[in-house]
Amino acid sequence: MIDDTDLQLLDLLQRDASLSNQALAERVNVSPPTCLRRVRRLQEEGIIERQVAFLQPERLAALVGHGLTAWVEVTLDRQDAQALERFETRAVAEDAVQQCWRVSPGPDFMLATYTRDMPEYLALSQRLFTQDSNVRNVRAFFATKRAKFETRIPLAPLRGAPGR
Repeated sequence: MIDDTDLQLLDLLQRDASLSNQALAERVNVSPPTCLRRVRRLQEEGIIERQVAFLQPERLAALVGHGLTAWVEVTLDRQDAQALERFETRAVAEDAVQQCWRVSPGPDFMLATYTRDMPEYLALSQRLFTQDSNVRNVRAFFATKRAKFETRIPLAPLRGAPGR
């Protein structure tokens, strides 16, 4: 069961996962041991999937180059469960594929990719799309500017929810 304190913890951790247990506990008005127990439970239940660091692309670009971000629509000829699973397995195995979504209606998949440059993107497209006889159509959209990047899921308090 999840409650408002859990939701507050999740919201805070989505904003800054580097907050200490002490800081988290103070912000949600619970003791540090209670806070730690709650966060561990949220991790064990798989609600907190993992904690990562987000890199700032413009600052990183000065050191390693800009890279190429693309969103790619992929439509398959056959959409049976095995064909979808086969393509998905290949896509998620690629380091350059940052996100893989099955979508509907329209294409079967949307991929977010990041490669060093166009030759690296072309090599990725050869491996994933050209060599797969079940891939019918591919449309790539290349990013020219990132105006917003957010991973936080907005969480509203449970107060007023049925059964509360």
